[in-house]
Amino acid sequence: MSFALAVRTLWEREVARFYRDKARLIGALTPPIVFWFVIGSGLGDAFSVPGADAGLSYLQYFYSGTLMLIVLFTSVFSTISVIEDRHEGFLQAVLVSPAPRLAVVLGKVLGASTVGLLQGLTFLVLAPAAGLPLDVSSFMTAAAALALGSIGLTGLGFCLAWLLDSTQGFHAVMNLFLIPMWMLSGALFPKASAPGWLKLVIAANPVTYGVSALQHALLPAHAVATGAAPLDCSFAALGLFAAGSLAASVLVASRRSNG
Repeated sequence: MSFALAVRTLWEREVARFYRDKARLIGALTPPIVFWFVIGSGLGDAFSVPGADAGLSYLQYFYSGTLMLIVLFTSVFSTISVIEDRHEGFLQAVLVSPAPRLAVVLGKVLGASTVGLLQGLTFLVLAPAAGLPLDVSSFMTAAAALALGSIGLTGLGFCLAWLLDSTQGFHAVMNLFLIPMWMLSGALFPKASAPGWLKLVIAANPVTYGVSALQHALLPAHAVATGAAPLDCSFAALGLFAAGSLAASVLVASRRSNG
């Protein structure tokens, strides 16, 4: 009961804290949408995927990548609370409480992941306006991919935030790791059109499989042409990424004191 209570309390705190801060809410959702519209509109006429229907626009292709970018931005804004909680003394108080470290990690990561999922779903429901099909099956597939991707990226952000002491350093390291992971995931350009060495990098990137799953959900007729990984393989990789990032978060939180 105490374990579940600790997880629930920290989860509720993360969700409420994020949505009370309007600047973070706008900062996590607005830039990816603007990025999608500006980049998508600018490259629309120059974009083509060999083997895909000529009716596929870059705005439609880039939609899946933008969904993952929203999750990424949200993970950055949410997990930075680990550093803020340490400076305010809240984290030290939690760590000396009877709650186990696993409860602390799950509460923080699942809370931030829930925020990322809700942000992604907010943009997902606008898919029909971009000319993308969205029925119950595609919505559930996309939601599952967003949930697993959110847990994986948030867990990674939690590990970095736990090890760093300043928000400036956190943003620098997150930009160093997460932005390249997103760019080399098939979000900006199809894996099928990448050179051989870059295909290997894309295949080793866990974010790739989140984008691939979203492409299967939103671009079912074009997913194979774009080089998206098979749907079952994508979910298996996303599950491993989420589980691995959670395990790493627990390991880091157990080995490093923040008192």
